[in-house]
Amino acid sequence: MEIRIGVRNVAREVTLESKQTPAEVRAVVSEAISSGAPLVELEDEKGATVLVPTASLGYVEIGHPERGRVGFGTTH
Repeated sequence: MEIRIGVRNVAREVTLESKQTPAEVRAVVSEAISSGAPLVELEDEKGATVLVPTASLGYVEIGHPERGRVGFGTTH
């Protein structure tokens, strides 16, 4: 699932693919904002952690879970 995060005063958005569900992402972001946490912490599909300062959040766009990709490729 794709997550796009707009950061205030930054022209480019942060984009990541995540295995988290939309409900999990929404809960993490909502909890960080409501509790006054300094950072929103999300994990991408490769296990890397993405930290965004809560005070700098412009928006968080949560995509739909992927239903499978169509195309050619190899899997290892």
